[in-house]
Amino acid sequence: MQRIIPILIILLCLVVGGIILFFLKKSSRKAKNAEDEEQKTANEFVNVKDIKERYLYTRDSHIIMYIKINPISIDLLSEREKKLLCKTLTAELSSEQKSYKFLAVSRPVDISPLINEYTGIISNSADQKQKDLLRNEMLVMSNYALSGEVVERQFYIMLWEKYEEDIEREISKRCYEFKSKLESGNIQCEILKQQDIVRLCNLINNPAYTNIEDSEFEATIPIF
Repeated sequence: MQRIIPILIILLCLVVGGIILFFLKKSSRKAKNAEDEEQKTANEFVNVKDIKERYLYTRDSHIIMYIKINPISIDLLSEREKKLLCKTLTAELSSEQKSYKFLAVSRPVDISPLINEYTGIISNSADQKQKDLLRNEMLVMSNYALSGEVVERQFYIMLWEKYEEDIEREISKRCYEFKSKLESGNIQCEILKQQDIVRLCNLINNPAYTNIEDSEFEATIPIF
């Protein structure tokens, strides 16, 4: 009996260890499958296959182009000018038969042009008080920009077509015609190029994206 007890204890330990190992492997497989499913879902959500020149190619076989609309201040227009603008845009866009999307996104304010201007003034000024005031102003604006409290709205038109051979020519023609319709109402706009499209994708899909204008755009494509 004394010899049997240690053997039973060893067998019991082996059985318990085997059960624990089985459940650990099962939990690990579940976690890996959940991670793969999460990654798959995120990739499908982004839906970006490739970006070349002015075109974005999606995983569901579409091609997209974007038009950035430069904002205008309606408050600076008279009532007559506002009505004229509405009539012009309504007449121009009424001929658009295909679907399009209007995107309005927020991003941190780009204060780099003003900072560069202040830096130039400081370097050329001999007035110490002026230098101190400008440095303090630069510090305050930088804190606002980094905190994300001050944002600007940017507006885009998204056009798309089902991808097929040589579709780039057709969607480019449509995009330039749409741009011309907007400009007929004195609304300045531009067609996004590769680097700008990547930034827009980051702005929409990547919450960690910051306003770094001189970054290498190849390294900022969001990977989930």
